[in-house]
Amino acid sequence: MERDEHALLVISAAEPDAPSREPPTIRRLEESVVNRIAAGEVVQRPSSAVKELVENSIDAGATSISVIVKDGGLKLIQVSDNGHGIRYEDLPILCERHTTSKLTSFEDLQTIKSMGFRGEALASMTYVGHVTVTTITDGQLHGYRVSYRDGVMEHEPKPCAAVKGTQIMVENLFYNMVARRKTLQNASDDYPKIVDLLSRFAIYHTNTSFTCRKHGANKADVNTIAASSRFNAIKMVYGVSTARDLMEIVASDNNPSRAIFDMDGFISSANYLAKKTTMILFINDRQVECTPLKRAIEVAYSATLPKASKPFIFMSIRLPTEHVDVNVHPTKREVRILNQESIVNTIQDAIESKLMSSNSTRTFHMQTVNSTMLSHLGVKKDTQENSSTVTKSQKVPVNKMVRTDSRDPSGRLLAYMQDRPGSQSEKVPDLASVRNSVRLRRNSKEAPELTSIHELARDIDSNVHSGLQDIVKNCTYVGLADENFALLQHNTHLYLVNVVTVSKELMYQQVIRRFGNFNAIQLSDSAPLVELLMMALREEDLDSASDENDDLRKKIAEMNIGLLMKKAELLDEYFSIHIDEQQNLTRLPAVLDQHTPDMDHVPEFLLSLGNDVDWSSEKDCFQTIAAAIGSFYSMQPPVLPNPSGDGIQFYKKNVDTGTNEGKESNKHDDASDNDIDEELLAEAEIAWAQREWTIQHVLFPSMRLFLTPPNVMATNGTFVQVASLEKLYKIFERC
Repeated sequence: MERDEHALLVISAAEPDAPSREPPTIRRLEESVVNRIAAGEVVQRPSSAVKELVENSIDAGATSISVIVKDGGLKLIQVSDNGHGIRYEDLPILCERHTTSKLTSFEDLQTIKSMGFRGEALASMTYVGHVTVTTITDGQLHGYRVSYRDGVMEHEPKPCAAVKGTQIMVENLFYNMVARRKTLQNASDDYPKIVDLLSRFAIYHTNTSFTCRKHGANKADVNTIAASSRFNAIKMVYGVSTARDLMEIVASDNNPSRAIFDMDGFISSANYLAKKTTMILFINDRQVECTPLKRAIEVAYSATLPKASKPFIFMSIRLPTEHVDVNVHPTKREVRILNQESIVNTIQDAIESKLMSSNSTRTFHMQTVNSTMLSHLGVKKDTQENSSTVTKSQKVPVNKMVRTDSRDPSGRLLAYMQDRPGSQSEKVPDLASVRNSVRLRRNSKEAPELTSIHELARDIDSNVHSGLQDIVKNCTYVGLADENFALLQHNTHLYLVNVVTVSKELMYQQVIRRFGNFNAIQLSDSAPLVELLMMALREEDLDSASDENDDLRKKIAEMNIGLLMKKAELLDEYFSIHIDEQQNLTRLPAVLDQHTPDMDHVPEFLLSLGNDVDWSSEKDCFQTIAAAIGSFYSMQPPVLPNPSGDGIQFYKKNVDTGTNEGKESNKHDDASDNDIDEELLAEAEIAWAQREWTIQHVLFPSMRLFLTPPNVMATNGTFVQVASLEKLYKIFERC
């Protein structure tokens, strides 16, 4: 709508002392205020300024348009083109309001074909920014540069070197509109809008090349050349993945009683998947929006696409110019068209018909496995070729698509968690070396020719659960769920796994398979058996601390020491558990590479060797020793409580005292850092972080390689399925 600044008036606030019945005074606004108000409507944000400038370049017949943006357009917008330029005589009034070369009378709006027509865009920019114009026309020996502010030239045009066309720079946009500038402080907000705008222009104006980049960047985010067809332009801007799922569509009507229009364009097929609707609409060469048409198209797609997917639409509609009212929006973003409802219904019917005729075939995409990952895992070339052949020939529905690679067992859940204190990432070998060590670790010696060991190994192999075996061998580690359970994914199922039970069984099997061929863990200080066994016995009987019971404990410890010393040679030869002549424990077996057991459990382990081992028969003896070692080496929670969550209460000082002062201090939840035993807390954090790292990077890779899951694990809660992708899709489809 045209605006006459001389007719704009304002109602001033009544004076506080004035009578309530007296009407407020009407005053005429100053011209500068009127112009700044109008500028705020036309140039709403940096992308609005870019749109106006690019449309001016298109009107100038440019075949090459370049856009440079700094800080989302607030610091700098520079648009350069190779159009016909601006005459020297027109420069003085170039940025005055309502100066234009597009029309001379109001009736010209009925047949207007140019993008701009009001003569407000450049003027508005000079009221909210600093504008500099450099231009040259054909036949001139040099160009001219001039700066504008508040609609007028700041100085006479200065001769300068220039290339064909016009370059317009808008600097410090909204410098005098504090509220508007604050809402646009994030530079990342508007630059994507500018890129999207240039992409849309590039698709429609196939004879024009477009570039758009950030100031100082070497690579352009939009870089197109003149294309031979609109389809090639879409492929160039949005990629092959989008273009391959597009269908050409046309619709028209030539009945004056309904509508007169021609439409052509491209719409996505049922195979196209996207989270957001992309609709590019041009009406009579003008890039606009039409909400009723967009809604009608989405309705047409609702019966074809899944709920989470949205279509891609490009349309060019041509109508008689007298049927389009282009002067209905300050930024020319919308237009009003005659017989809009009829046109929308015709286009909707054409889309529905096209989708129905093309819905006989559907394509579902599978995730391909990285070839470099296959090479790291030692997969043979022919296996890789066979798998790729299968991938190409099979079609997997999205609700059955496996989105992880089981051959990359690295955890996914922990990547989204914050780093915890005491992280072991810098204190342990890198993940690749750990995996290589685990995979390459094999028994270098022949197992002793003992019938009992062969029988125990056969018992393990004959009791395997085939379903769990497949899960174990092809699972992907997700992350820890709590202190005892971890999450893993197998195909489209999610499982909870008891890491204590699984690790205990894995260690037991490793002891049997590596029987007599262990590497050793040398203790830094020899540990007296008597002290270790006394510690274990005291822990078993915490309620009684009398001297009489202590004497009994000593007798039990001496009996166990006597038994272990008799069996010391057997323990050392077959299990690498070395006890010297001074009754000191000096060496333990390395059951699993990169894993050291929790030394806090050594007393319990030695007591178990003395009390729980059946020394009467060879097979039972080896089986019970292996079970004791497996329990000792399993991934049990550390002795110190987990400091995360409620466990932090354990590390508060005076927490166990019975004094009134201690009780009073425990009432306050907001205790200061001085109430925490920092040394003990740090020790606990390191212990829990080490366990978490070992579970992810040692236990699960080793489990995939070595574990043979027994049948009992399928029923005793060791493996529990908690989610299924197929069932989740059924639930979400009902939402």
